[in-house]
Amino acid sequence: MLLISCPDRPGLVAATAGILHRHGANIVSADQHTDAAHGLFLQRIEYTLAPDADADALGADLAAVAAELGMTLERRDPTATGRVAILVSKEGHCLYDLLSRVALGDIRAEVPIVISNHDDHREVTERFGVPFLHLPVDPDDRESQQRAVLAALDAADIDLVVLARYMQIIPPWLVDRYPNRIINIHHSFLPAFIGARPYHRAHERGVKIIGATAHYVTVNLDEGPIICQDVTPVSHRDDVERLIQLGGDIEQTVLARAVRLHLDHRVLTYANRTVVFS
Repeated sequence: MLLISCPDRPGLVAATAGILHRHGANIVSADQHTDAAHGLFLQRIEYTLAPDADADALGADLAAVAAELGMTLERRDPTATGRVAILVSKEGHCLYDLLSRVALGDIRAEVPIVISNHDDHREVTERFGVPFLHLPVDPDDRESQQRAVLAALDAADIDLVVLARYMQIIPPWLVDRYPNRIINIHHSFLPAFIGARPYHRAHERGVKIIGATAHYVTVNLDEGPIICQDVTPVSHRDDVERLIQLGGDIEQTVLARAVRLHLDHRVLTYANRTVVFS
C-alpha cells in the first residue's frame, strides 16, 4: 500500500502507476484528492505483487520518483496488526467498546496495555487478557506520571495511543513522541464546547444536536486534525444525564471508526486537517 502527498502537478498518477506496472504490480484500489487551496495532491493506492517480484527494487524506484517529484511517500503493509495502547480515566464505556471490538476482530489490532490514572477498570481489562497499568496522578508532580506513561508506551512498542476518555492533558513532549499517532475522543461536535464539561455547557446553551469528535492530539487542546464526527438530535426535554447517555453511544462509534481508519491507513494529515479515504 502507498500513501502519497506532494505539491500538485500533472503526471503524478502516471508516475507512480507506471512504476507499479513495470514491476508487475496490480493496482486493486486507488483513491485520490486534490486540495486546490493548498496546491496539494494526496493519494492512497492498494496493490498486489507477484510472488517472484523484487519488492526492494520497487521500493528503490518509488523512492527515486518521490525524491524527483517532492513526494512524501509511505509504504504500508495492509495486513499488519497495529499495537494499540488505550488510556482511560473514570468513564469506561469507550474502553469496553474498543476491547470488545478488538476481541471480535472488528478492529484489527493488538492491545498490549491499558493505562489509567484510576484503578476502576482493572478487572474488566484483565478479563479481556490485557495487562492493566495503574498510574495515579500526583497533583503536585504530574510530570512523574506522564514520564511513567511514556516509559510504558515505549516498553510496549506502541504504534497508536487511544485516549478513551482519558481526562488528563498530554504534555507537548509526549505529543511530539507520537505525532499523528494519538487519537482522542472529545464529547462534543468540535469546534463547539472545547474543553471540560461539554454536555453541561450544551444543555445550558439549549442545543438541538450533540455530537462527538475523534481527532489527532496536538499541543493545542481539542484543536487537532479531525478524523470523524457524528451527531444525534436532542430536545428541551433532555436533561444533562440524558445528554451524557446519548452522547456516550456516539462517542463509542466515532472513536472505534477513527481507530479503524487509522489502522487501515486511510487518513492523511496536512494543514491541521485530514483527508479520509473510504
